[in-house]
Amino acid sequence: MLRLFLILHLFFFNVYACKGGYDFCVKKAKDAKIIHDRALFIPVEKNHRIVFSRQKPQSKILKHDPFLSLYLIEEKTSFAYPYDLNMRLQLGTAIVNAEEAKEGSMLVHQVGLDFFGKYSQKLSLPAIISSSCCSLEAVVSKKGVIEKEYLQYFLKTKKVRYADIGVRVNDANRSVVVIASDPYMPDNPFKKGDCILYYDNKKVKNAASFMKKVLFGSLGVKHTVQIKRGGTLLTFEVQSRQRYGGGFLSDTFLEQKGIYFDEGLHVSRLKKAFKNYGLKSGDRLIQVNGITVKNQEELRKYIENFKDCSSLLFERNNFQFFVKIK
Repeated sequence: MLRLFLILHLFFFNVYACKGGYDFCVKKAKDAKIIHDRALFIPVEKNHRIVFSRQKPQSKILKHDPFLSLYLIEEKTSFAYPYDLNMRLQLGTAIVNAEEAKEGSMLVHQVGLDFFGKYSQKLSLPAIISSSCCSLEAVVSKKGVIEKEYLQYFLKTKKVRYADIGVRVNDANRSVVVIASDPYMPDNPFKKGDCILYYDNKKVKNAASFMKKVLFGSLGVKHTVQIKRGGTLLTFEVQSRQRYGGGFLSDTFLEQKGIYFDEGLHVSRLKKAFKNYGLKSGDRLIQVNGITVKNQEELRKYIENFKDCSSLLFERNNFQFFVKIK
């Protein structure tokens, strides 16, 4: 009898939720306790929750995406009405937390791990974006919107790895334009300013869809890319390699060498190989090849011009020292 009651309750819950108002979605968020300690704990299938948090959760962790600060955790009990990811286009959405909902729409879609999306409405964060049927459309963080395609990839992938072909792109003048090219990726043919026209013989429509194809691709696979450089059309064959930076991680291209930075260019993480250079967490980067840099964007801008060797000037306790990167 109880089982029948729960099934009927869920049926009517979804029917009424889909008919309009987001009051049910607010109630669901509150009942599911999706927000606490400035983090999101979203129940999904079985007794699992997607966690968006800048701190490691205490529960049993099944997998982790450090780029998007996502965790999949396992709990002892499951929520009766878990969130689903409906990959069909929704007629309407709202930004929702446990107190209120505001109906709106996406203003700018997420461009890979480089630029998070923007929504037309704001609420106190963290929050989710929900359809009128209370399905999960996106996670909203202080940096912007993490869209459902990335949440689905996180859920479906056994171990989270993103692919990279050595470019960072954005939309400009109705074209997908390379805004940075990785100087450390082997045989990288791209240059800043290249317009990407075709990827595996399919027309590239926008930066958001292009980056999903690149990031979600398999490592080691070769791809054909047609670009326009100035007035010349060029075709390259490139190979997908592992992505090391972006999202909530630094993305200066030095990540594949093993150095990660915070916003102030202090070393936040080091791979073992770089400890042999004498670097320590907290060391602050001052210059690249004699040019003063103040943030990650400036660092990436100048370092991509020095493919063969980069001289980095660091500071620690008022003592300055050089590290050369090849």
